[in-house]
Amino acid sequence: QVQPVESGGGLVQPGGSLRLSCAPSGSSFSIGAAAWYRQAPGKQRGWIAGITTGTMTNYADSVKGRFTVSRDNAKNMVYLQMNSLRPEDTAVYFCFFPSTNTWGQGTQVTVSS
Repeated sequence: QVQPVESGGGLVQPGGSLRLSCAPSGSSFSIGAAAWYRQAPGKQRGWIAGITTGTMTNYADSVKGRFTVSRDNAKNMVYLQMNSLRPEDTAVYFCFFPSTNTWGQGTQVTVSS
């Protein structure tokens, strides 16, 4: 079954930026709508951003104005550009495809000086 494959996480200082990428595990699968979630230690996984099959986007208040979700249909990729990162953004970030209802392994983002 097709799963999202996330990449791009890492360690970044407060105020820094990272771009996460999400690709499907199967080459014949075209990403439709997609969403990004994150799970911090000891907390539940929560939705932070979504993008439709077009270009409509939506964000959680906690990331609005700092994070941008986008897609490149030619590359069959979805991205999450994260700017002005804060220590409270530290979490494992997951991409989600509503059409397959499957989760990837996630990618760790750590914001620390």
